[in-house]
Amino acid sequence: MSAYEFGVGLFPTEPLQKMIHLAKVSEEVGFSHIWVGDSHLIWREAYINMAAMMLNTSKVKLGTGVTNPLTRHPSVVASGYATLEEYAPGRMIVGIGLGDSSVETMGMKPSTLANFEKSLQQMRELFAGKQAELPTGKIHLLHPCKGKVPIYIAASGPKMLELSGRIADGIIVLVGVADDYIAHAKEKIAAGAKAAGRKLEDINLVLWVPCAVSETANAKDAVKAHVARVVAHPLPYVLDLNEQKVLEEIRKTYDYYHHMDQQANHAEVIPDWLVDKFAIAGTVAQCRAQIERIKKTGIQQIAIIPYSPPGGSREETIRGFAKAMS
Repeated sequence: MSAYEFGVGLFPTEPLQKMIHLAKVSEEVGFSHIWVGDSHLIWREAYINMAAMMLNTSKVKLGTGVTNPLTRHPSVVASGYATLEEYAPGRMIVGIGLGDSSVETMGMKPSTLANFEKSLQQMRELFAGKQAELPTGKIHLLHPCKGKVPIYIAASGPKMLELSGRIADGIIVLVGVADDYIAHAKEKIAAGAKAAGRKLEDINLVLWVPCAVSETANAKDAVKAHVARVVAHPLPYVLDLNEQKVLEEIRKTYDYYHHMDQQANHAEVIPDWLVDKFAIAGTVAQCRAQIERIKKTGIQQIAIIPYSPPGGSREETIRGFAKAMS
């Protein structure tokens, strides 16, 4: 890979016109990827947002951050992406996971690993114009993809990281930003890759990072709601006693209808010292130092989820982080 990649995760919490503006700004300031959140009950519709962003940008790559095979049947995902890929060849990436807020708010349980793997196989067959086997029979797309659409798996727990190492084109790694956290994740990914006769170097690793940039306000407070969710995920390492105490409090207070909401109660239980392990938050100079450190871990892309202190905007963090990228 010739140049280091930077992505931005845009959750569709604002009207479509505003999301289009943020996409255009992201491309303008140098981000290579935009990842659109998919949680249909609490945010606006992801695939419509992706289409609108695609029509209003020219080169940035777009993907879900992330979809799932439960609220989105694999055939629906395949058809949607094939349509987008037809218009913008080489610019689309499927970002997919077991199911988080989109599933929890529906009263459903995340996919099992076995069903998830089967769903990805069906998706790839449909993309390629082949028949996919369902419990109800065989199906195929009349308008499959003309080119390849990579599939990136969102993973945090050890089993999901190993599965991703075995079958994913890329992995959205949700384990925090500390060097040892990333190293633990890479060990699990490498084990999965080895089992499939692959190399770790063949898999694009994207580090998913809540981020806030400010020269004047406390940027750490802005990312605490997101940090709470990352800490509550299964992780490939054992939390220390202090971290476990925080996790217990998160589980008592977490509300999926306020998923990633900066004002949520679960944000209040996150101490500043934990933010340093799970987010990039601070001044431009502080963010630049974090970027340089993460680059040395073997991660190929840092994808930020932009937040802002009270009175600020996501655009300010996007522009501020872009300064730290250079």
